[in-house]
Amino acid sequence: MNIFSSLRRKILFFLVVCLMIVSSLFGQTTTLYKISPKEYSNTAVIICPGGSYYWLDMKSEGKIVAEWLSENNISAYVLKYPTSSWLSFFFHIRSPYRSQYPAQLESLKEALKIVKNEGFENVGVMGFSAGGHLAVNSAVSIKDSLAPDFVTAIYPVVTMKSPYVHKRSRRGLLGERRSKKTCMQDSLSLELHAEKISCPLFLVNCKDDKTVDYRNSELLYNAMLKNPNSKITYIQFNTGGHGFGADDSKANEEAILWKESWILWLKENINFKILQK
Repeated sequence: MNIFSSLRRKILFFLVVCLMIVSSLFGQTTTLYKISPKEYSNTAVIICPGGSYYWLDMKSEGKIVAEWLSENNISAYVLKYPTSSWLSFFFHIRSPYRSQYPAQLESLKEALKIVKNEGFENVGVMGFSAGGHLAVNSAVSIKDSLAPDFVTAIYPVVTMKSPYVHKRSRRGLLGERRSKKTCMQDSLSLELHAEKISCPLFLVNCKDDKTVDYRNSELLYNAMLKNPNSKITYIQFNTGGHGFGADDSKANEEAILWKESWILWLKENINFKILQK
């Protein structure tokens, strides 16, 4: 019996390793999905879905967002960026493939290059939850011609430090070992680098968010207010929770108003215009 039991354990371990390899291969994929509007404008948005840097919500924070943007004459690109994979989450095993920081930022930078080469006057990044962290980080870290022209962060992960850190996102971004290093936590806690954000930023969250502590957004907002030249608009709803994206069926009547507010903000802060055919 001991021999068979040992064999079963070895087979199970082998299957888990194989699943990890396959999962990480899918997790590190970078793909852009485009939805074009009926009437083109001078503006495009790259969408970064959330998922704790382990997986991606490609529906509520991806496809539905893109469809809503296209209905408002904005070219939308859903970015499937590298993630650590759900198996890494469950088994606490670091993927042997390129699926952790800075792979996500490099993926977004490549997407910015592709979309900017299409000739849009304004190219922004919109991110949700962990994708919001990635979106804001692009404004912090990318300073050449590929820098985003504006950023939108919806209920974003901001800090990598206690007490308000979303630990799952930190582990997904940095892995088991690096997530414990203070230097890595500091370098990716965006509130500590807010002075580097020069583009307009639209920030939204809900005070009853039980997934990402609402004070993540407050940390970023308060840090940006220290710079008199910062261009930030912050809307905090009392209710709405987390993870609703642009999906009306997942958001309450209060939180879903972010979409209407964002369209008004875009027209007031970005040189948005419909292109003549």
